[in-house]
Amino acid sequence: MSNAPTPDNGQWFANLLKTQQAALGPFASDQAFAPWMQAATAFTSWQQETLKQMTSFWPMSMAAAIPGFPGAVNVAADKRFSAEAWTKHPGFDMLSKSYLAQTQALRQALESAPMDERSKSQWGFLLRQVVDALSPANCLLTNPEALQTAVDTGGRSLIDGARLFMEDFAKGRVSMTDETAFEVGKNVALSPGSVVFENELFQLLQYAPSTENVKRTPLLIVPPCINKFYILDLQPENSLVAYAVSQGHTVFLVSWRNIDASLGHLTWDDYERQGVMTAIDVAREIAGSEQVNTLGFCIGGSLLACTLAVMAAQGTLDKVASMTLLTTLLDFSDTGELGLLITPQSMALREASIGKGGVLHGRELAQMFAALRANDLIWPYVVNGYLQGKAPPPFDLLYWNADDSNLSGPMACFFMGQGYLKNKIREPGGTVQCGVPVDLRQVTVPAFLYASREDHIVPWKSAYASTQLLGGPRTFVLGASGHIAGVINPPAKKKRSYWELPPADADGAAASPETELQPALDPDPEHWFKQAQQYPGSWWTPWSEWLAQQGGDDEVPARKTLGSKKHKPIEPAPGRYVKAKAT
Repeated sequence: MSNAPTPDNGQWFANLLKTQQAALGPFASDQAFAPWMQAATAFTSWQQETLKQMTSFWPMSMAAAIPGFPGAVNVAADKRFSAEAWTKHPGFDMLSKSYLAQTQALRQALESAPMDERSKSQWGFLLRQVVDALSPANCLLTNPEALQTAVDTGGRSLIDGARLFMEDFAKGRVSMTDETAFEVGKNVALSPGSVVFENELFQLLQYAPSTENVKRTPLLIVPPCINKFYILDLQPENSLVAYAVSQGHTVFLVSWRNIDASLGHLTWDDYERQGVMTAIDVAREIAGSEQVNTLGFCIGGSLLACTLAVMAAQGTLDKVASMTLLTTLLDFSDTGELGLLITPQSMALREASIGKGGVLHGRELAQMFAALRANDLIWPYVVNGYLQGKAPPPFDLLYWNADDSNLSGPMACFFMGQGYLKNKIREPGGTVQCGVPVDLRQVTVPAFLYASREDHIVPWKSAYASTQLLGGPRTFVLGASGHIAGVINPPAKKKRSYWELPPADADGAAASPETELQPALDPDPEHWFKQAQQYPGSWWTPWSEWLAQQGGDDEVPARKTLGSKKHKPIEPAPGRYVKAKAT
């Protein structure tokens, strides 16, 4: 068989790339996508050969005809082909094996290609999108499970699948759960409390105490603004909010506005001044406390740390007793696959379109995050829904995941440009925010840093890099699982585990209970991990113990009413901002 490239197979692969470009949206517009498109013919000979082989899979002698075809492909290890139907018929068995073998060969060809590592990683991401989309499990005629279901139901599954497809087509996205089963404030986001302040950017929630006495220093939570806050208050049994309240903290939480066109002018500085700084002052006034403890999650953590650096430069950092950062990036040297989608070309287009005003729609962000794990967040729902006519079951986490939030264009462009693209936030004086040069070393408050070991959005070693940027005492804890499941891990469930350094005294020896201190954190995360000890259960426990010591351990009687004379309750929690759907 000839290996010479032909115009036809080059166009075929280019068309597949165009399909992926459409799926990724404006992050992969024509100009930004051009470098990848220009290299589309790099694998044309492979495509020519594999397509012909795929069409001739029925003969049992096919395995010998495919160059590099492994003698034994472990199909059962791939959940897409683990059902008995795939091995029951020789044709489908060979089809799945040939697909996996050729996928492996394409990846090996890419790995040996003469290109720099970033380009290779970009190609690897794109290649995975293509081969995942081409899986025989995704097509009715090449999926024996779907065909058998159609026979067993007398074709009813195909009718139901067509209905589900049309419903999703109207939504503009693939459904992952029964969204009619949930309602914010009714069966998710249930912790009792009140909205005690609001402006155009956020509502501030204060939660009702559940203990007779509370810590004098309140806790302010800054959730990510690219998602709704109630991932931290999903159900009573897994609510970080409810847990913090039960530990005797007066909890305040920022509920970000779902941005529309009228708020498309808001900048990163506005989120700092009108958002975090304002929330700190209101929480202090209501609690009657000179300081607050603070917690930021994901981009909320990046925003919080930057705000505290601004406050340090302005001489007002004494309003804050401590900072907790959950799965947060401050050093963007390694951002995983997510960073591959942000290029100088794509950022130039973003700046031109929404950098001075506009909206980054939550739907685009959701599609981008789903593309990182397409075989978990896209294709299973296509197969089960459209091919087999099975509506997805209710699942609160996936309901939250589909509840999109928009960002203002200038704010999003600052974060992507100064963080992901240029990595300036980590540099002392690398950015000017709220009119002052930002230096994270000036954030001298005690910091608790948490990362998830299998996080595909914030790689744990990148989150660990924050330990070398901040100026105060730092504690680092690594949890099992991923970006969400690792964070939302209540102790009562007794699931998973976490790693932290064993306590040591100032001389590095084992510490007595009276002098427990975490040793200095090594710059090398791998070296830290080798020294760390694994503990069963949830990271919430060591965090709660750490937080109890911040801002003093004084307690005061819990207030029977929320808010204050200056900031009276506006409406019950969770408030109306969180209920607004993305336009």
